Amino acid sequence: MKNANVAIRPFDVATDLEILSTIWFEASLKAHPFIGEKRLTEQRKLIEEDYLPKAETSVACLGGEPVGFISLLGCFIGGIFVAPDRQGLGVGRRLIADALARKGELSLEVYTENEQAVRFYRTLGFQEVSRRAVDDFGFPFPNAALHLKS
Repeated sequence: MKNANVAIRPFDVATDLEILSTIWFEASLKAHPFIGEKRLTEQRKLIEEDYLPKAETSVACLGGEPVGFISLLGCFIGGIFVAPDRQGLGVGRRLIADALARKGELSLEVYTENEQAVRFYRTLGFQEVSRRAVDDFGFPFPNAALHLKS
C-alpha cells in the first residue's frame, strides 16, 4: 500500500505553522490557479493566524517530515492539502481515513474547477449534496458540498 509509511500526528503550532503554511500555499497555487497568486498570498496570512491554530489539524509525515495536513471544524474538512511533490503517494487518502475513523462522517466544500480534487473525493465515496455559485469570499468560483459516512 502506497500510504503505509504515512504517520499522522497532531499539529504543533511552534514547529508546524511555517511548513504547513508553505504546503498550503504551494498546493493552492497548483490546485486553484483560477484564484490567482495575489489573492492566495493575502489568504495565507489568515491561514497562519486564524485557520490553522483554531482548527483541529492533523499532520501527515513521511520519514518524520510533514508532507500534508487536514484541518477539521467538527466533522467539516476546512482544508486538506498535500505538498505537490508528495501527491499521489496516498497521503491524502490516509488523512481522510484517519479523520473518518475519528469522526464517523465528513463533509467539505470543493471548488468545482479543481477537477483533480473532485475526482479524489468521489473515488473515496463522497457524495455531492449541493452546489453554490460563489466561494466564501463572494467570488464567482463555484463550490460543491460533499459528504461521506463511514
